[in-house]
Amino acid sequence: MAKNRSRRLRKKMHIDEFQELGFSVAWRFPEGTSEEQVDKTVDDFINDVIEPNKLAFDGSGYLAWEGLICMQEIGKCTEEHQAIVRKWLEARNLEEV
Repeated sequence: MAKNRSRRLRKKMHIDEFQELGFSVAWRFPEGTSEEQVDKTVDDFINDVIEPNKLAFDGSGYLAWEGLICMQEIGKCTEEHQAIVRKWLEARNLEEV
């Protein structure tokens, strides 16, 4: 049975128009990649893809990275966001994207 909730409650509960959806991402650097190159690539990823598209990234790794991408503000990531991320990572010859 559907419940009629106030706008305030829907926002607090992150439901309906306040629902937030992101997507997971994973990639691997080729063996032998230096720590400096890993750092530069991740910094470029944040500066070139994440920030300009008002996305947020939470992840970690060394040669194998995985994380979660969502919107900086309340919202839903689109298939276009996923395509932008995938295209950027694949263009850098990263593996297992």
